Order: sequence, then C-alpha cells, then structure tokens
Amino acid sequence: MRPVRGTEDVHGIPDTRGAGRARGVRPWLAVPLLAVLLAGCGIRATEVPTDFGPAPSRVPCSLSDVSGPSASGGAPQTSAGVPVQVFLLCSSQLVTVDRAVRVPDGTGEAERRVLVAQGLLDELARTPRASETEAGYTTDVRGGMSVSGPGPKDPEDTLRLSTPPADLASYALAQIVCTFSDSAAAEGDGSVVLGGPGAGPPRRYACTPEVRSRPGAQVPPSSGVDGG
Repeated sequence: MRPVRGTEDVHGIPDTRGAGRARGVRPWLAVPLLAVLLAGCGIRATEVPTDFGPAPSRVPCSLSDVSGPSASGGAPQTSAGVPVQVFLLCSSQLVTVDRAVRVPDGTGEAERRVLVAQGLLDELARTPRASETEAGYTTDVRGGMSVSGPGPKDPEDTLRLSTPPADLASYALAQIVCTFSDSAAAEGDGSVVLGGPGAGPPRRYACTPEVRSRPGAQVPPSSGVDGG
C-alpha cells in the first residue's frame, strides 16, 4: 500500500497541515460526542436531584420540653402543688402528662383523697397545653363535673361522680379510671371504686393495658363491690 501523501502547494512543497487537522478531533465535536456516550451508558448529563421530600414533621405524642415522669400523688407538695399525672388522649391511646394539684397542709386522708380526685378531674377537663396540642394531645373529659366521697353504705375508698360513670363516653371514662387508679385518690392497685350521684351501688373499675392502648374500643372492666 502506498503511503498517504500530503497535498502540495503551488510551489511543489508538501502541505502537512491538512493531514494534521484530519487526524485530530475538532474541539467543537467533543461536547456532543460526550453527551452521546453518556446517554449510551444510561447516564443523563444534566440530571441534578432537586426534590428532597417534605420537611420532617414533629413526631406525634412527643413532648421534648417535658422532663421525666413525676412522682405519684403521694409525693411531697411543692409551691406548684402535689405532682401528679393525668391520662390524655393521643393517637387513640392514653398517654400520661405531668400536672400538679393543690391540697392544704394537714388535710385528713379521706378528705385528701377527694381533693386529689377533684384536682385530677379539673386537670383532665382543661384544654391541653399549647405544646401538647401541637403534639396531638386531646381530652374527652368535659368541664363542670365534680367528685365527692363515699355514701353511708359505700366502701371507704369510693368516689362518686356528679355524672354516672355509665353515662360517660368510653374515652372519658377510660381517662378518669386510669388517672384516678394511678393516683393518691385510689388504693394504688390499678383500680378505682366509682359511683354516680344517686344511691346506686358503686363499682370497681380497672385500668388495664387494653384500656390504655384502645380506650375507644375497650371499656374499663368493672365489678361489684361489698358495702363499707
């Protein structure tokens, strides 16, 4: 095969500039050539991720500004009152939050139980705090309800509500039963004896794990009690 010869100019001198340009790759061809190669490999040269999803939201029922669990109703009273816990509703479950109730010094045991119960009832009826509302906390207990001590034939730990327990919505009853049973208003065995305003016999209501996890579907179980 004969070697390729360059062209000659008008003076007969070989011109090698054309051959050099033929062997080289013109710069303006490099960019589209690179794009074709990248496309062939399945890579989009201009693909830049811009959607990072929605901003993270607050975890439901999470209160970052709340300290650890408070002591039970038997804790010493501070300037804010006796530290207690009440059960609010969040994500269709019962969740405790910290509160305080006022009990005068020197109050007898029977009267103290009623005062603590009334304070708990009032706290349950209050609108949850701003941070709690933001985290999804609510309450189904309505205001205006009162509590009194046992009747003449009731067990000594009976608490009588101004609204019969049977007339309360399941959520409200669960909140009251679990809050009372976990406080100085009851005997501390996970149950509380409740009655209505009349002379009807009271019943012992229990706060079970099922009631705490499904208060709307699981009514607090109850049983009859012997008279005092």
